[in-house]
Amino acid sequence: MISIPDVVPPLPQAQTWKRNVAPAAALGWLSAGWRDFKINPAASISYGVLVFLVSLVTVVGLFALRLDYILLPAFAGFMVAGPIIGIGLYEKSRRIEEGRPVSLWNMIFVRPDSGGQILFAGVLLVGLTLLWMRAAVILYALFFGLRPFPGLDHIIPMLFTTEIGWAMLVVGGAVGGLFAAFAFAISAFSIPMLLSERTDALTAMGTSMALVWNNLPVMLTWAAIMLALIFVGIVTGLLGMIVVFPVLGHGSWHAYRTMRSRA
Repeated sequence: MISIPDVVPPLPQAQTWKRNVAPAAALGWLSAGWRDFKINPAASISYGVLVFLVSLVTVVGLFALRLDYILLPAFAGFMVAGPIIGIGLYEKSRRIEEGRPVSLWNMIFVRPDSGGQILFAGVLLVGLTLLWMRAAVILYALFFGLRPFPGLDHIIPMLFTTEIGWAMLVVGGAVGGLFAAFAFAISAFSIPMLLSERTDALTAMGTSMALVWNNLPVMLTWAAIMLALIFVGIVTGLLGMIVVFPVLGHGSWHAYRTMRSRA
């Protein structure tokens, strides 16, 4: 008789996740992000330039294809997909932390510890972005009917000087807020976690949501900082994103490292 040896699965590595981190920690993350930005700044600036160019091509393409009616939802969708776009910035911060050399090459061609799981997470975030953009178009149709989009120079007065416009702002803000809150919760820590640990996308997203919930004050502070700086990047004609996006990306890595500690 052939005996089959018992297979004992490896025990999970002991780990703890911090709770109730003080809101002031968010300013520390921003400061740490700026510090990483200044270490080999050419790499971070080049990464920011790439993000700027892709954003510019997207905006120009939307106008060329007469799809400018989804421009505002597209900006909101950028914040949903932002964590996966910033993976190269997390890699730079990780390399700085580990004392390894940093270059634009290894920021673009990243080898995450979770393998293809990070691609799966990216597909989920992109899918959520497309869902939000479709929801925004449906909301416009529900309030303004099937009339053609009047253009960005006319939509602002329509939104802020009419009762229907205000109603759409309220409902759209509530729906968009739900999308944004969910996207932020599942992505704030999942992408850095997938970069640095062998785990699956759904576990990482669930862990991220739990961490955000258990550290709500500091995460709301961090979200407010991100929104303010991204707004600055947008109103500067996207040029500000060359610096803003890398600093926030590096800061997001330090947010993850604050929450993550091994027992």
